[in-house]
Amino acid sequence: MLNQSVSPRVSRPTPVGPVLPRILPSLAAASRHRPAAIPDRAALDALLDDEEAPVEWSEEDIVFLHWRLLQEVSHLADPTTPLEEKFDTLRWVFSEREKDGLPFSFVSCLRVVGCSPLSPIAYCGPVDAEEVRDRIRHGLKAWLDVSLERYPDWVRDAVVHNPAWVEARLAKNPQWINEQIKRMAVQGDLFA
Repeated sequence: MLNQSVSPRVSRPTPVGPVLPRILPSLAAASRHRPAAIPDRAALDALLDDEEAPVEWSEEDIVFLHWRLLQEVSHLADPTTPLEEKFDTLRWVFSEREKDGLPFSFVSCLRVVGCSPLSPIAYCGPVDAEEVRDRIRHGLKAWLDVSLERYPDWVRDAVVHNPAWVEARLAKNPQWINEQIKRMAVQGDLFA
Protein backbone atom coordinates (compact mmCIF):
# COMPACT_ATOMS: atom_id res chain seq x y z
CA MET A 1 0.00 0.00 0.00
CA LEU A 2 1.11 3.57 -0.55
CA ASN A 3 1.97 5.49 2.58
CA GLN A 4 -1.16 7.55 3.27
CA SER A 5 0.79 9.94 5.48
CA VAL A 6 2.90 11.20 2.58
CA SER A 7 0.19 13.46 1.26
CA PRO A 8 -3.24 14.38 2.56
CA ARG A 9 -4.51 14.90 -1.00
CA VAL A 10 -6.12 11.95 -2.72
CA SER A 11 -6.15 11.84 -6.49
CA ARG A 12 -8.48 9.51 -8.27
CA PRO A 13 -7.27 8.06 -11.52
CA THR A 14 -8.60 9.84 -14.55
CA PRO A 15 -11.33 7.91 -16.34
CA VAL A 16 -10.32 5.70 -19.23
CA GLY A 17 -9.91 8.03 -22.19
CA PRO A 18 -12.28 8.33 -25.12
CA VAL A 19 -10.25 5.93 -27.25
CA LEU A 20 -9.95 2.91 -24.98
CA PRO A 21 -13.70 2.29 -24.63
CA ARG A 22 -14.03 2.33 -28.41
CA ILE A 23 -11.01 0.09 -28.81
CA LEU A 24 -12.03 -2.39 -26.16
CA PRO A 25 -15.35 -1.73 -24.40
CA SER A 26 -14.49 -4.06 -21.52
CA LEU A 27 -11.65 -1.71 -20.50
CA ALA A 28 -14.14 1.09 -19.90
CA ALA A 29 -15.99 -0.61 -17.05
CA ALA A 30 -15.23 0.82 -13.66
CA SER A 31 -13.96 -1.32 -10.85
CA ARG A 32 -15.10 -1.20 -7.24
CA HIS A 33 -11.45 -1.18 -6.27
CA ARG A 34 -9.88 2.26 -5.93
CA PRO A 35 -6.13 2.79 -5.88
CA ALA A 36 -4.63 4.25 -2.75
CA ALA A 37 -3.71 7.91 -2.54
CA ILE A 38 -1.19 9.15 -5.06
CA PRO A 39 1.47 11.39 -3.48
CA ASP A 40 1.63 14.96 -4.74
CA ARG A 41 4.55 16.14 -6.86
CA ALA A 42 6.54 17.61 -3.95
CA ALA A 43 6.30 14.37 -1.96
CA LEU A 44 7.37 12.35 -4.99
CA ASP A 45 10.31 14.67 -5.65
CA ALA A 46 11.41 14.37 -2.02
CA LEU A 47 11.27 10.57 -2.23
CA LEU A 48 13.15 10.46 -5.53
CA ASP A 49 15.83 12.94 -4.42
CA ASP A 50 16.87 10.65 -1.58
CA GLU A 51 19.15 8.28 -3.48
CA GLU A 52 19.83 6.25 -0.34
CA ALA A 53 16.19 5.35 0.30
CA PRO A 54 14.95 2.29 -1.54
CA VAL A 55 11.80 2.81 -3.56
CA GLU A 56 9.24 0.27 -2.49
CA TRP A 57 6.48 -0.53 -4.95
CA SER A 58 3.37 -2.32 -3.78
CA GLU A 59 1.53 -4.64 -6.12
CA GLU A 60 -1.21 -2.02 -6.31
CA ASP A 61 1.32 0.64 -7.37
CA ILE A 62 2.63 -1.60 -10.13
CA VAL A 63 -0.87 -2.39 -11.42
CA PHE A 64 -1.72 1.31 -11.40
CA LEU A 65 1.46 2.09 -13.36
CA HIS A 66 0.47 -0.48 -16.01
CA TRP A 67 -2.97 1.14 -16.20
CA ARG A 68 -1.43 4.61 -16.47
CA LEU A 69 0.76 3.49 -19.37
CA LEU A 70 -2.30 2.19 -21.21
CA GLN A 71 -3.88 5.63 -20.87
CA GLU A 72 -1.28 6.91 -23.36
CA VAL A 73 -3.22 5.12 -26.11
CA SER A 74 -6.16 7.49 -25.57
CA HIS A 75 -3.91 10.43 -26.54
CA LEU A 76 -3.63 9.08 -30.10
CA ALA A 77 -7.09 10.48 -30.87
CA ASP A 78 -6.33 13.89 -29.36
CA PRO A 79 -5.32 16.28 -32.17
CA THR A 80 -3.35 18.45 -29.74
CA THR A 81 -1.02 15.63 -28.68
CA PRO A 82 2.42 16.32 -30.16
CA LEU A 83 3.45 14.06 -33.04
CA GLU A 84 6.55 12.93 -31.17
CA GLU A 85 4.37 11.60 -28.32
CA LYS A 86 2.09 9.84 -30.79
CA PHE A 87 5.07 8.19 -32.50
CA ASP A 88 6.39 7.15 -29.10
CA THR A 89 3.05 5.55 -28.15
CA LEU A 90 2.78 3.81 -31.52
CA ARG A 91 6.32 2.47 -31.19
CA TRP A 92 5.36 1.04 -27.78
CA VAL A 93 2.06 -0.48 -29.00
CA PHE A 94 3.53 -2.00 -32.15
CA SER A 95 6.91 -3.07 -30.77
CA GLU A 96 8.50 -6.30 -31.87
CA ARG A 97 6.60 -9.43 -30.79
CA GLU A 98 9.61 -10.78 -28.89
CA LYS A 99 9.24 -7.80 -26.50
CA ASP A 100 5.59 -8.63 -25.71
CA GLY A 101 6.54 -10.66 -22.64
CA LEU A 102 8.74 -7.97 -21.11
CA PRO A 103 7.56 -5.98 -18.08
CA PHE A 104 5.57 -2.88 -19.01
CA SER A 105 5.27 -3.86 -22.67
CA PHE A 106 1.91 -3.08 -24.26
CA VAL A 107 0.86 -6.74 -24.03
CA SER A 108 2.01 -6.97 -20.42
CA CYS A 109 0.01 -3.85 -19.53
CA LEU A 110 -3.13 -5.27 -21.15
CA ARG A 111 -2.67 -8.54 -19.24
CA VAL A 112 -2.04 -6.89 -15.86
CA VAL A 113 -4.85 -4.35 -16.15
CA GLY A 114 -7.33 -6.88 -17.56
CA CYS A 115 -6.66 -9.62 -15.01
CA SER A 116 -5.58 -8.01 -11.73
CA PRO A 117 -8.09 -7.64 -8.91
CA LEU A 118 -6.22 -4.42 -8.05
CA SER A 119 -6.92 -2.89 -11.46
CA PRO A 120 -8.74 0.47 -11.57
CA ILE A 121 -11.13 -1.07 -14.10
CA ALA A 122 -13.49 -3.98 -13.66
CA TYR A 123 -12.09 -7.43 -14.31
CA CYS A 124 -12.28 -8.27 -18.01
CA GLY A 125 -9.88 -11.21 -18.19
CA PRO A 126 -7.21 -11.81 -20.79
CA VAL A 127 -7.29 -9.24 -23.58
CA ASP A 128 -6.34 -10.09 -27.16
CA ALA A 129 -3.51 -7.64 -27.87
CA GLU A 130 -3.77 -8.19 -31.61
CA GLU A 131 -7.45 -7.20 -31.56
CA VAL A 132 -6.57 -4.00 -29.71
CA ARG A 133 -3.70 -3.31 -32.12
CA ASP A 134 -6.06 -3.87 -35.07
CA ARG A 135 -8.53 -1.38 -33.64
CA ILE A 136 -5.75 1.16 -33.12
CA ARG A 137 -4.58 0.57 -36.73
CA HIS A 138 -8.15 1.11 -37.91
CA GLY A 139 -8.45 4.54 -36.23
CA LEU A 140 -4.89 5.67 -36.80
CA LYS A 141 -5.27 7.29 -40.22
CA ALA A 142 -8.19 9.45 -39.09
CA TRP A 143 -6.40 10.43 -35.87
CA LEU A 144 -3.22 11.40 -37.69
CA ASP A 145 -5.13 13.28 -40.41
CA VAL A 146 -6.84 15.45 -37.78
CA SER A 147 -3.52 16.04 -36.02
CA LEU A 148 -1.72 16.94 -39.24
CA GLU A 149 -4.32 19.56 -40.20
CA ARG A 150 -2.61 21.88 -37.70
CA TYR A 151 0.68 21.75 -39.60
CA PRO A 152 1.85 23.29 -42.90
CA ASP A 153 1.70 21.22 -46.08
CA TRP A 154 5.41 20.34 -46.03
CA VAL A 155 5.04 18.72 -42.59
CA ARG A 156 2.01 16.71 -43.69
CA ASP A 157 3.83 15.55 -46.82
CA ALA A 158 6.91 14.57 -44.82
CA VAL A 159 4.88 12.58 -42.28
CA VAL A 160 2.87 10.81 -44.98
CA HIS A 161 5.72 10.08 -47.40
CA ASN A 162 8.70 9.74 -45.09
CA PRO A 163 7.51 9.03 -41.53
CA ALA A 164 10.79 7.34 -40.49
CA TRP A 165 12.73 10.49 -41.39
CA VAL A 166 10.33 12.71 -39.40
CA GLU A 167 10.40 10.29 -36.47
CA ALA A 168 14.21 10.28 -36.46
CA ARG A 169 14.27 14.10 -36.36
CA LEU A 170 11.69 14.20 -33.56
CA ALA A 171 13.57 11.54 -31.59
CA LYS A 172 16.68 13.75 -31.65
CA ASN A 173 14.75 16.94 -30.92
CA PRO A 174 11.03 16.87 -30.03
CA GLN A 175 10.81 20.57 -30.97
CA TRP A 176 12.24 20.02 -34.46
CA ILE A 177 8.97 20.69 -36.33
CA ASN A 178 8.26 23.84 -34.31
CA GLU A 179 11.79 25.11 -34.93
CA GLN A 180 11.48 24.46 -38.67
CA ILE A 181 8.12 26.21 -38.85
CA LYS A 182 9.57 29.26 -37.03
CA ARG A 183 12.63 29.28 -39.28
CA MET A 184 10.49 29.14 -42.41
CA ALA A 185 8.25 31.92 -41.09
CA VAL A 186 11.30 34.16 -40.65
CA GLN A 187 13.21 33.18 -43.80
CA GLY A 188 10.40 32.07 -46.04
CA ASP A 189 10.56 28.98 -48.22
CA LEU A 190 13.65 29.28 -50.39
CA PHE A 191 12.19 26.85 -52.95
CA ALA A 192 8.68 28.30 -53.22
